[in-house]
Amino acid sequence: MQTTDTVLMIEPIAFGYNAETAKNNYFQVEQTGSDIQSKALEEFNTFVGKLRSKGINVITIKDTLDPHTPDSIFPNNWVSFHNDGKVVLYPMFAQNRRVERRNDIIETIKGHGFDVEEIDDRSSSEADEKFLEGTGSMIFDHDRKIAYGSVSLRLDEHLFRAFCEKYGFTPIVFHSYQTVGTERLPIYHTNVMMCVADQFVVICLDCIDDELEREKVIETIKNSGKEIIEISEEQMQQFAGNMLQVQNKDGQKFLVMSQTAYQSLVPEQVAAIEKYCEIIYSDLNTIEVNGGGSARCMLAEVFLPKK
Repeated sequence: MQTTDTVLMIEPIAFGYNAETAKNNYFQVEQTGSDIQSKALEEFNTFVGKLRSKGINVITIKDTLDPHTPDSIFPNNWVSFHNDGKVVLYPMFAQNRRVERRNDIIETIKGHGFDVEEIDDRSSSEADEKFLEGTGSMIFDHDRKIAYGSVSLRLDEHLFRAFCEKYGFTPIVFHSYQTVGTERLPIYHTNVMMCVADQFVVICLDCIDDELEREKVIETIKNSGKEIIEISEEQMQQFAGNMLQVQNKDGQKFLVMSQTAYQSLVPEQVAAIEKYCEIIYSDLNTIEVNGGGSARCMLAEVFLPKK
């Protein structure tokens, strides 16, 4: 199944700009002021409330002050929860993000009635300076068993292919870029430039500079039977690619995004999405500016079986 009705979200306790991740996350901008954490917490709580009001099961767990983890609000990079009972832990680029991997979070998920059969800890490749940052770097088409991955410092191609082989996904490898000043630089995470839903894909094709790679991605999406809803690079910069489709306990589907992303869309794009599902959006400006991630990054999908 492409969508789940349960997501994990980590409540920020000391959110802020992370200089380690900003080395290759060109969306981040450091804001000044002492109210960054309080604004982020307000945005977080409002977002959680909107999801729960639609019948989506949100499991929230507080971050910890020690160790300091400024990016813990983005849990989908270090963990994924699969329908066969496996929990996968991923190798992270930034050293101060590696301590986000917490066994107590997995225990809390189990306490909510989910069954964990195995923990697949793939983080040892950090010692080799090779990384694969979960569903930030990989975009899954669960129904067709396809995984899309844009190569960057956060997605090592060998690790990606090895993951796909173990978990039965067909890897679609490509390179995507964004304009930073006068340069074309690699996009740090695939999930800022594409989103795979059950019947459609939102994607910035202009970010895939290589024509053959771009055609391969287009062909794969079309062969999977999904409609392509294309966004521009300018919209991608407004986090319009950082979306996630979820469902509620009644099976109703929603596409979740930030207010920034929603406001960047033109009416035709909104209409194309709303043919398939309702849109939920929320103001995440403080989180986006300082953290360089948006709505999708804040949601770790829980596909685990119930006990």
